[in-house]
This record gives sequence, structure tokens and C-alpha cells, in this order.
Amino acid sequence: MSIIHVRKAVNRSGSRLARAGERQDTASRLLASAARKSYDPLIEIDWEAPIPAGLYGMTPEWSSLYGTDLWESMTEDQRITLTKHEVASVAGTGIWFEMILMQMLLRDIYSHDPSEPHVQFALTEIADECRHSTMFARSAQRFGVPSYRPKRWIRESARAFKATASGSLAYGGTLFAEEILDMMQRDFMKDERVQPITRTVSKIHVLEEARHIKFAREETVRRVDGISWFTRARVRLMLGVTAYFIVTSLVDDKVYEAAGLDPKRARAAAKANKHYHDMLREGSAKTVEFLSEVGLIGGPSTLLLRRAHII
Repeated sequence: MSIIHVRKAVNRSGSRLARAGERQDTASRLLASAARKSYDPLIEIDWEAPIPAGLYGMTPEWSSLYGTDLWESMTEDQRITLTKHEVASVAGTGIWFEMILMQMLLRDIYSHDPSEPHVQFALTEIADECRHSTMFARSAQRFGVPSYRPKRWIRESARAFKATASGSLAYGGTLFAEEILDMMQRDFMKDERVQPITRTVSKIHVLEEARHIKFAREETVRRVDGISWFTRARVRLMLGVTAYFIVTSLVDDKVYEAAGLDPKRARAAAKANKHYHDMLREGSAKTVEFLSEVGLIGGPSTLLLRRAHII
């Protein structure tokens, strides 16, 4: 082997060791943060408190019908009912993807040394996500609305994704789900027009998800380093598909019927609602910027992202 090849091998080895050290340092800081600020929603939230009349289930500007002629024609009771069902639908999609995330994390760390901080933080994140899923389910139950979930064919199709997704695809897909929900809930938690349960649920989720987002971003950067052009193209396409189904599953069509609306008319209004599309783009902007910087947005996937109003 030539001296040049030896030097390159040494540099690559040194770079890998440096990245490994950074990973453990980040994980150690995140573990310390989790020790300081973690919440048990079964204790932190007063689930027996009455549901105040006259408050929205979520910030109305995030409703899929806000700003439409149909919204203007609705009674205030209908708007309140719709937002309660919509926030439960968003939560149902959140539960669905958190279940996928937990499986991906377990597969990712399965063969790693559990004494390493990054493995311990992954386990901590899984514990967080278990609590979050329970919290989302109980909040919908407290509002007395159904357990909304993505369509069955989407859930079944996602089995292949959750069983095989790894590396930058797993962590990049996680960012699409976590960051748009984070943007929504930052508005919910500060909005005095919104039900106390929604505000508290949102606050807990935002505070704990900040750690998860940091972890996912850094892992995405590490996993994308050095991948082949073919792998990058495949990840781009799969990320586009993943993001499309996450965003288009946020609002179940049944929420409109629950609010006393004609489902066909409501679906058409939501589909054409420029305000809602702008909110989705704003909520996805940080993820799109980050994934573009690391080269995971581009090619045919952009068509799906545009169709979902992510870009």
C-alpha cells in the first residue's frame, strides 16, 4: 500500500473516531437534559378536570378549513367541535408514527453496546415516546372523540418501512413527523383560546421532543456521510413518500362529518385551502432546509413534497 493510501486510511479512521466521540458527547448531554426535564403525563395532567366550554381543541388557524368560505359559514360550536376532532386526528397520526419510530430505534441499537450513552439515550427516547403515545390517546379520549388513525392501507403499507428503514432514511423520516408536529404544538401551548389539556399535552411534547429532534438531526448527518449516489437517490425518494403520507394523514376525512359538515364539500374546501397549505409549508420549513443541506431532498421526491404542500 502506498504512503498516500495509508494516510487516507488513517484520516478516515481518525474521522470516524472523532464522529463517534461527538455522538457520545451529544448523547451524554441529552441524557442529562432528560434527567432534569422529563414528565409523566399521567401525573402532570389533570385528566379529571372539566372540559371548558367555548375553547378550541387546537389553534383554529391550524384547522384545515380555516380561512375558507365554509369556515366562515360554520357556527362557533361547529368550529370548536371540528378543532377537537382535528387535534385528535393529528394525535392519532402522531401515535402511528411514534410506534414506527420506536421500532426503528430498537432495531438501530440492537447490536450496540448498551453502556454507550447514545444507546442509553435511544432507550430514553423510546420511553418518552411510549408516554407521548399514551398521552395523545388519553387526550382524545378525554374530549370524547374517536381514535383517528391513518387509513388501513397506509398502516399496512408502512409495515415494510418500519421493518426495513434504517440510517438516514429512518432519522430523516422521523424529522418530518416530529418537526411539523413541534411547530403546531408551539402555537397550541401558547394559545389561550385552546383547551387546557391540549396546551399541557403540547408543552410536554415540545419540551421533550426538542431532545429527540437534536438526536435525529445529528444521526442523520452521520448516516448520510459517505453514502453512494444510488443510496442517496433511494433515500430521497423514500423520504418523499414518507413525508407525503405523514402530512396527508394528519386530518382524517371523518372529522368533517363529526362537525356536522358535508364531508365531500369539506374535503374539497380543505384541498383548495391556500392558508392551510401555507401553514404546512411553514411547519415543514426547518426540516426541508436541513434535509436539503445534507442532500436528502431532490429528484422525483420533490414532486411528492409539492403535492403534499411541504415545499
